[in-house]
Amino acid sequence: METKELHKHLSKFGRDVVKVSKSNLTRKGMKDSGALYNSIRYELDASPNSFNLGLFMEDHGRYLDEGVRGAKSSSRAPNSPFRFGTGTSKGSKSMASIMADWAKRKGLQWKDKDTGRFMSHASMGFLIARSKYNKGVAPSLFFTKPFEAAFKRLPDELVERFALDVEKMLKHTLKDTLKK
Repeated sequence: METKELHKHLSKFGRDVVKVSKSNLTRKGMKDSGALYNSIRYELDASPNSFNLGLFMEDHGRYLDEGVRGAKSSSRAPNSPFRFGTGTSKGSKSMASIMADWAKRKGLQWKDKDTGRFMSHASMGFLIARSKYNKGVAPSLFFTKPFEAAFKRLPDELVERFALDVEKMLKHTLKDTLKK
């Protein structure tokens, strides 16, 4: 396979994964602030004997894609490598304040069933964060499914020549897909 043809197929692969992943975020209502959406991209460096295809996105995209097991229940994401309650959070803001900001951006405000008054966004953020922490976050596969579908469309010659294995490539890609 010539370098030109290799570049054509891998560029199409990267474009397709990025396009469908972004479409999935929008369709599933996960676009929110647009930071994750805008961060999804690919970079390709192809030569006659090798290639380097990088797919990139914000760190939290991996959690949304693969899901997160809860501290008390892992039924939402039983196969996820991530779990709440490990003490490895890197963020500077608490999950409660992130959820409060999200509820405010979405214009959500619940009523307290006892008093009938609207809850503060901070209270809502706490309740949402507590639920996610305990129950986990279900995987959306917004990235994994387009990756696997695009991989299946790669020419057999390309897959055989470079001895590509979708499972290994996906694990490696997801591990290195974090934002540069």
